[in-house]
Amino acid sequence: MLASPGRPTPPPNDADERVMLVAFLDYQRAVFVRKIGGLDEDGLRRVMTASGLTLLGMLKHLGYVERLWFRVTFAGEDVPLAWSEEDRDADWHPQPDERPADLLAFYEGEVAASRRIVDAASLDDVAVGPGADGATLRWILFHMLEEYARHLGHADLMREGIDGKAGFEG
Repeated sequence: MLASPGRPTPPPNDADERVMLVAFLDYQRAVFVRKIGGLDEDGLRRVMTASGLTLLGMLKHLGYVERLWFRVTFAGEDVPLAWSEEDRDADWHPQPDERPADLLAFYEGEVAASRRIVDAASLDDVAVGPGADGATLRWILFHMLEEYARHLGHADLMREGIDGKAGFEG
């Protein structure tokens, strides 16, 4: 069972753009980890949609999204990604040997790497990796907020379907 962290601290009401962007993204990350906390492996692997979506798959996906946008696209690092031409959605599919604690550790490691990259850059710095298309760090941070907002909506509904917990209950 994954630990259930406490309720995250909301972002500040009054701060500069950089502080706000980073604080809102960190808040979304913390809300997601809280949303999956307290579930056992069966709950995390429970298929909740016709497309096969699971909360454990979403955890894996968000770890790779962090890796893609901050390490690969922005920083230009050459690190492996989960998907391939054969399986464009491999990041959504946890393998039987991928345990929840291991995927949470992977996710947390990618978030830590993302934070280091963001801390060392300016909002106006331009991504240097493949497919960057002139994206600035500012654009990537906004995009990540969009990514988390979309998936937190999914996670809310999925968690409620698993054990009835809604909002900050689960």
